[in-house]
Amino acid sequence: MSEAPIAIIGAGPAGLIAADVLSAAGERVLVYERMPSVARKFLMAGRGGLNLTHSEAFEDFVARYDDAAPRLRRILEAFTPNDLVKWANDLGQETFTGSSGRVFPKAMKASPLLRAWLARLAAQGVEIHTRTTWLGWNEDGALQFGNNEAVRPEATLLALGGASWPRLGSDGSWRETLAARGVDMAPFQPANAGFNVAWSEHIRSKFAGQPLKTIALRCGAREVRGEAMITAYGIEGSAIYALSAELRARTPVAISIDLRPDLTHAEIVAKFARAKSGDTLSSTLRKSLGLSPLAVSLLHENGAPPREREALAKLIKAVPITLTSARGLERAISSAGGVGWDAVDDDLQLRAIPNTYIAGEMLDWEAPTGGYLLQACFATGVWAARSILRG
Repeated sequence: MSEAPIAIIGAGPAGLIAADVLSAAGERVLVYERMPSVARKFLMAGRGGLNLTHSEAFEDFVARYDDAAPRLRRILEAFTPNDLVKWANDLGQETFTGSSGRVFPKAMKASPLLRAWLARLAAQGVEIHTRTTWLGWNEDGALQFGNNEAVRPEATLLALGGASWPRLGSDGSWRETLAARGVDMAPFQPANAGFNVAWSEHIRSKFAGQPLKTIALRCGAREVRGEAMITAYGIEGSAIYALSAELRARTPVAISIDLRPDLTHAEIVAKFARAKSGDTLSSTLRKSLGLSPLAVSLLHENGAPPREREALAKLIKAVPITLTSARGLERAISSAGGVGWDAVDDDLQLRAIPNTYIAGEMLDWEAPTGGYLLQACFATGVWAARSILRG
């Protein structure tokens, strides 16, 4: 073990779990965070219930990372969802699996887990320096910080996050620093973000903030089942997020919403045939199909819906909506882009900057919500830490 410390820049999930692994192995670890406190985005993610990971079959799990799946496979195999659950349990934070397969701490918040985590890091001798901004490297090759501190570590792990929710600390400002040192970059793009839709005033004023439950979204040959939320600006939610990469690349893009994916076209027509002849269209849609007022209103967005049963059933199975553009990084749950995979070796070490490693959202990968984002952040942090220990 070297007397020189290992420096970790960024105190989010990737950086802190790397500090855990390294300090448990007896290394002296210094963590630097420019914000006043650590793990701000992690805490924000836990406000509605901290979705740590997902319990689905591993092959299905890996496939959620799309283009990055071949690169992430070995990293996720080395720190699996089961490993993450065990890690949380070891911190005294028991987990449970919801009906959707998502895994949560029983406390349903990030703060108890973070407190236990920080207590263990302190017991292992990890030093965390907040309000300390990393500026890059000085002429002698040492890490330079805004407080005029210079550190020459044994190894450096950069875990500075992506570029989403910049007010929480991840603003992508490190991009220029690495690019100047010859690190290949992919442009930042919003992932797990909403999309703008030119709704009618009726939809905007009456239904903003209401969910569309148990629907299917289709874009070309892709179909995703889940939920969506209508907003004043457009649409967001898990079903939209799952198609985020494809939709973002094609906007403006026409998608369709299947309001009753559990029923076939013929079954919907049959239900209409059994409806009372004196009922209004809205009453028929509500009684026969259980459509919500929001769903009924969507059928009117492009003009009066057809009254003929076959045509109306066809519309219910494919309500057309045009997404005009993606929302910006400032409100995206995560970001795509960042350090390209060809810029790092198999150890997640930067090819252009020896002894400097990358973990978390800095790398160019994306995944839908549902536990996949945190799992990859944790797994890449563990992988980079183990690489440092081997090196």
